[in-house]
Order: sequence, then C-alpha cells, then structure tokens
Amino acid sequence: MGKITVNGKDIPVKSVHTLIIGSGAAGLNAAVRLHNSGVTDIVIVTEGIHMGTSINTGSDKQTYYKLGLYAEDNDSPVALAGTFYNGGSMHGDIALVEAALSARAFYHLVNIGVEFPRDQYGQFIGYKTDHDPLRRATSYGPYTSREMCLKLVDEVKRNNIRVQEDTNVAALLATEENGEKRAVGAIALNGEGELEIWQAENTVFAVGGPGGLYETSVYPSVHTGAIGLALQAGAKARNLPEAQYGMASIKFRWNVSGTYMQVLPRFISTAADGVSDEREFLTEYFDDAGKMNSMIFLKGYQWPFDTAKAANGSSIIDLLVYRETALRGRRVFLDFRRNSSNFNFDSLDAEAYEYLEKSHALFGTPIERLRKMNPPAISLYEDHSIHIVVEPLEIAVCAQHNNGGLAGNIWWESENIKHLFPIGEVNGSHGVCRPGGSALNSGQVAGFRCAEFIAAKYNKTTFDEVAFATIAEKTVTELSAWINKAADAETDWKKSRLELQHRMTVAGAHVRSEMQLRTAVAEAWKQYKTLKEQGCGYTDTAGKIEAVRNIQLCLAHAVYLEATLQTVVDGVGSRGSALVVDEAGSEIPGLDSEWNFIPENTMYRNQVMESTLEAVGQVTGNWQPVRELPICDGWFENVWADYREGRIYE
Repeated sequence: MGKITVNGKDIPVKSVHTLIIGSGAAGLNAAVRLHNSGVTDIVIVTEGIHMGTSINTGSDKQTYYKLGLYAEDNDSPVALAGTFYNGGSMHGDIALVEAALSARAFYHLVNIGVEFPRDQYGQFIGYKTDHDPLRRATSYGPYTSREMCLKLVDEVKRNNIRVQEDTNVAALLATEENGEKRAVGAIALNGEGELEIWQAENTVFAVGGPGGLYETSVYPSVHTGAIGLALQAGAKARNLPEAQYGMASIKFRWNVSGTYMQVLPRFISTAADGVSDEREFLTEYFDDAGKMNSMIFLKGYQWPFDTAKAANGSSIIDLLVYRETALRGRRVFLDFRRNSSNFNFDSLDAEAYEYLEKSHALFGTPIERLRKMNPPAISLYEDHSIHIVVEPLEIAVCAQHNNGGLAGNIWWESENIKHLFPIGEVNGSHGVCRPGGSALNSGQVAGFRCAEFIAAKYNKTTFDEVAFATIAEKTVTELSAWINKAADAETDWKKSRLELQHRMTVAGAHVRSEMQLRTAVAEAWKQYKTLKEQGCGYTDTAGKIEAVRNIQLCLAHAVYLEATLQTVVDGVGSRGSALVVDEAGSEIPGLDSEWNFIPENTMYRNQVMESTLEAVGQVTGNWQPVRELPICDGWFENVWADYREGRIYE
C-alpha cells in the first residue's frame, strides 16, 4: 500500500497484479482460473459476495446452455458456433470460442459440485430452449446460476483468494502508451464511503448487465451494473441496443416463464389502487378464449418478447400487458385462483392440450395445475411472503438481459483499452437472438479465456508508475470535489435515479420510436450535465455511494439511448426484443395504427454496431461487418507448434 495526498487528505493506494471487479459467476470463475493458472496476486472487489444478478436470480427452470452431450446428439463446436452466429450480429470467431470451450466450462462446474442432472450411465441429459435446434440446454432448477456462484465461492475460499466486500468502484483508470489506452486500476468507495485507489496491471471487469437503468426490471434490486464506468473511460461498446425483455413479477423480481404460463393463469388488470375496476383485459383483443389461452401457454417457453411473434404470435401478450401498464396507467396481475372466462380445455390448440395431457394436468384451476406440475414454483414465492394461492401476482414487462455490452476480442480483452477484460453480461459478445442460457456459458468461457491470456502474456508488471499517479490524482481530485458539492444538491439521488430509469423504460426498452428517442436523448444529456455540475443530494454514507453511482448510470443511459436512436434512424427496424413503432409501418392485427411497426432490415444481421463515447453528448457509432465463422482444418503438428510457441495469443 501507498498513498496519494489530495487537498491535504491521504488517499490509500493498494497494488495488485490483477484486479477483478465484480463477484458474479463470471468474475468468480475468472478468479479461480487465474489462480489455477499461476496468477495468484489477485483481489476481487465487490459490493458483496452475495449481491449481483448471478446469485440472486433465476426462472422457472433456469437454463445453462452447452454443447450437446447426450446419447446420439450429433453436435460439434462448429455446429454450436453456427447456432450462436445465426442469431445475427455476432462475430463468428467469438461464437466458435464460446462453443469450443463450452464442454470444458460445463465440466468444470460439474467437477466443483454443481449437480446438473445425469442418467444412470453418467450422461448429462438435455432439452431444447429458445433458438436451439438441438437438446443442448440443461438446468439445476430455478437457481442454476445461484448454485454456480455458491460452488465458485467455495473454490475462491479454498484457494484463499482475497475478496474485499463493501466496495463500490467509482471510476476506471486508464493511461496512454504508444498511442493506445491501457487500464491501470480503479478508484473505489469503501464501506465507510471513503475513497481508495487500486493500482493494477490488469483489470477484469465483471460488473454484470445494466439492471439499474430501468424502471421495470427483473434484475435483482441489489444489482445496478457499472458499464458506465467503462464507457466513461472510452471503452468501445458493441450492440448496446440488443437486449431481452419479458414478463416478470415486480414485488419479488422473477421471470414468470415456464410453468407459470403453461398452467394458464387468468390475466387481470386493476386501477392504480390495485383493487378496483378489475378486468380480464386480454379479452379486449381475443374474442376466442381458446386462442387466448393457447397464446398464454406458448409464453412458457417463448418467454422473451420477440418481434417475430408480435403480429401473429405469443408476444402479443407482452404488448397488451405493456399497453395496460405503461400507457393506461393500470396494474396487471396473474390470477392463479380462477380460470379465465369461457375457459375450456377442448378449445386449446393441440400443442397446449397435449402438453397438459402428458403432464396429467387437464383439470382444476391454474393453482391446482401448478401444484401438480411444479410445486416449487408456488413455494418460491411463499419464501418471499407472496402467496399466489390466495392473492394475485403483480407483473410487468421488464428488462432482463443485455445481449450487447462492451466490445472484446476472442480473449475477452477490450478492443480499444489494453489490459481491460470485460467478461460476463457486460461483454457484448451476443447478437440479436441467443439461445436461452447461453449467457451463463459465455460468462464461464470468458473466465477461462481472460485467465489464460493474462497468464501467458500479461503476467509481468509493465505500466508506467508516473502516468498512473498522474491519472489517479486527477481522478480522485475531481471525484472528491463532486462528492463535496453533491451533498447540498436540491435533487436527491433517488429522484435522479428514478428520472433516468423511467426514461429508459419508456423510450429505450422493447417499444421504440424515433420521435420518442430523440426527445429522450436530449433529456438524458441534459440530466447528465446537470448532475455533473450540481450533483445529487445524499444524507448518509449509503446515499453518498448511490449518488456517485448515479454518475455512471446516467452516462450509460444516455449512451444507450444514443445507440438505440441510431439503430432506428439507420433503418434496422424491429428485431430481437425491440419493436420499432411507426404509423407508416406494418399493422398488428387487432391493434390501432399507433402499434404499426417497421419490419426488420435483415441486412443488418450481417453487421455489428459499435459505439464509443468521444465527449459528453458525442457518441460515435458505426456498423462493422461480422467476422465469419473461422474455417478450421488444422494439422496436428502445426497447431501443436503454434501452441508450444505461444503464437495462439498473437
């Protein structure tokens, strides 16, 4: 440890070879892989080892996606990579890496104790998930990612890897060497709200998705994300507008997918008080109860909002829920206590009827069917003091996952800031459509890749101490001045946070329009400039930390909105989980012209969007062609020689 003195106050400087920011499944695995690769001078800094998305989230049957490993599954790394790549706007070389290391990452989890289901022969059974042509998916249950984290935490403890909790990173530090940026550490606020400086040869940036940017979000409330820190440092981003949205409960944040939909709950809405003027609002659109309930059933495994299923498919349910909540100001609930009006099993489509028949669930009310098909789905809510047996479950269409993020290469190193490794959801490796559960595979693969590269190429200390001290002192001075000023600001941090979250949910989520986005972009930069000039108020240490967090969140939402506006202006159209509405567009049968949408321009599936913050209010965006899937026809002796000589890292 050392120190830097700013305005007469000593700020401690802590040095470490590799700093890992974040303790989700990706960050924990990176720490374990680094340690196993011989890089042991590492520290995980985190708000809390039991905070974040990975350890606090799940779904009806949370999926882990991997290479097919069962019976006569005719699978290969190239075939799996093709599935990733065919989702659109994903680089082929990254797709191949995620496929090639899939089995290795999966078996690592098995070896440290994650009990994925297997048969009496030791084969790991699979099932199909969304955008999946084969049975590659598996699951530990509702808490797959939580169990992954718990086992990885055990490995961190077993290896005596240092962890510093109650730490919130407030800025990334980067210097310039030979015309290129490189990461050299970070500034953080500790549990007492005091600043500290971290000096590091490498920074593994495992901060998760942008959960704190949205008003309606299924990200756990303890997770906000920190991509704004990297954007502020100038890191290039990729495919920021590509995300997933879907229906989720909001009192306890949880995806209402799988069995929650397949038991056919009654959809009701009420006035803002949550009690009066109850309506079965879906019947405004559906005049056939059988068709309505068949669409509800399909939402079980077509859970993410999908523009391809909006006009004549199950995603019309999401739009009707959104219309009821966001536009009409009402509240929407799933009622498992009663069947919907005119309910009749015989009126269901064959797919829904046969599924319920095979599940021995052609009887009773939704809650009775749920108790038959998936009893833990009931107890999960009871564990959070929500009793769906006797009360309706409030839901909304929520942000769930960012397919885009920061731009990294095939070793997960930032494309324009050396020694910075964005891994997990904050890395924008995915394209438009990804198989369900593939994000968990990607995060685990990323841990292997960055650890291997750091051990092979970045295992020595190379940064300029003087340059580090200069940027650290400058950043701490500016941040200290802002913190002191912010305490007396008229607008408190909570109001500031809610303002940006509301803007993102209205303009930058699954329903988008050019006019709304243009207004939102202008408002976003205005809020950011005001925040930087005046701060946002706080009254205690926790408030100070949240006020500082607002800086990067506000910046991030402005950059996201800029990128989203560009996709609309450039004519990408509706794709993935984003519907671009325009009265001149195509109709959605049964909805007014305000829901007309611009069809997808599929040309953009062969491109990725890159965004870089150049200055406040100035985001450079451009489209780059996707890199094709590599054609691999290697000769063993040649590949072996390249591996021995370290040429694979070049």
